[in-house]
Amino acid sequence: MKGSKGFPLIFCVRDIFILVLSFHIYFGQVQSFTTFSHDRHKAQTPRVDEDDKSKMMEVMRGGAVSGVLSSALQTSLGVSSVLMMFPQPVLALDSLIAVIPTFLNDIDPRYFLSGGLCASISHGITTPVDVVKTRIQSDPQKYADLDILGATSVILDEDGYGVFLKGVGPTLVGYGLEGAAKFGLYESLKPPIVDALNLEDPSTAYIIASIVAGGVASIILCPLERTRIRLVTDPDFSHLNILTGVKRLTKETGVVGLFYGLPAMLSKQCPYTLGKQVTYDAVCTSLYAVVTNTDAVSTRVEVSFLAACCAAVIACILSQPGDVILTETYKTKNISLSSGSFSNVVSRIYSERQGVKGFYTGLVARLIQVGGIITSQLLLYDYIKQSLGLPATGSS
Repeated sequence: MKGSKGFPLIFCVRDIFILVLSFHIYFGQVQSFTTFSHDRHKAQTPRVDEDDKSKMMEVMRGGAVSGVLSSALQTSLGVSSVLMMFPQPVLALDSLIAVIPTFLNDIDPRYFLSGGLCASISHGITTPVDVVKTRIQSDPQKYADLDILGATSVILDEDGYGVFLKGVGPTLVGYGLEGAAKFGLYESLKPPIVDALNLEDPSTAYIIASIVAGGVASIILCPLERTRIRLVTDPDFSHLNILTGVKRLTKETGVVGLFYGLPAMLSKQCPYTLGKQVTYDAVCTSLYAVVTNTDAVSTRVEVSFLAACCAAVIACILSQPGDVILTETYKTKNISLSSGSFSNVVSRIYSERQGVKGFYTGLVARLIQVGGIITSQLLLYDYIKQSLGLPATGSS
């Protein structure tokens, strides 16, 4: 039996069911695995004494496992919902599978190398600003009446100059791997998605590719980002480095526990990747369509710089709520605050930080940070990939 345009009716019914279920989960009418796990522990498990390490670790491991399951469920449902926007029959599974060999053959390692280098360098040089931003987000009441310079002065007086390099190790390693995956997958996925969906306008493929790349990057970055935030905000971690910090977290929570907070990481990285990659691509393409002498080095630098500035603003605004959620999720070792579901963290921020305004705590500091990161990152990315023989973004 066929539906409209020759599309099998069974797939229409299946995807409608998936779409409805997705809305139920996203809007809280059906609880995800994380919420279920949190409620189960709250209802059946006695209050955990912080001094009882064995009980604490057991609850945290359970929360970590349920968080990973929740992320997998929500991601799969989200992808299904996005694909449902397209009525073409080419969305059948065999059409998607057919482009996999082409995708594997067309993978260019130069994109991965360029992305890893530019992300590591750009995030590394802005580590001091990130320290200030993370401190403001983790203790907003302490810095409520201070501007960025005032908060920096307080942090300097309390902890000295060395604190501004805290977390530089996890930043360099984590964002190097994350950048390689994000840029490499984004560039590699665009052509096969266009072919699979039979799209005339590639913008849809750019959006899907950015979301997928952001999701993969989140999984890579999650353990190292958790380590970085603990190094910056937890006095007990202040004397540790990337290796000893990861080792201690692994000892406390197990390997699976390193991925605790993955839903929060996805809420930051997917909008961030979409805003940065798609905006940069779109602005570069638009500028190259109107400028003359596109082969001139000065023209390419100017186009890249203007597009990077636009991408910085969009990416920062889109991902700021996720960044606050991520910091709130990771900032404390107190199990009663850091366990719980993604929805509970969002509810706590909303109730304790004056509603929606609380999700934009530290926005000014992050605008400076993200502006510096994205501008330098995308300029470096275009320079490195052109040095490796690839075309400038938007020029072809």
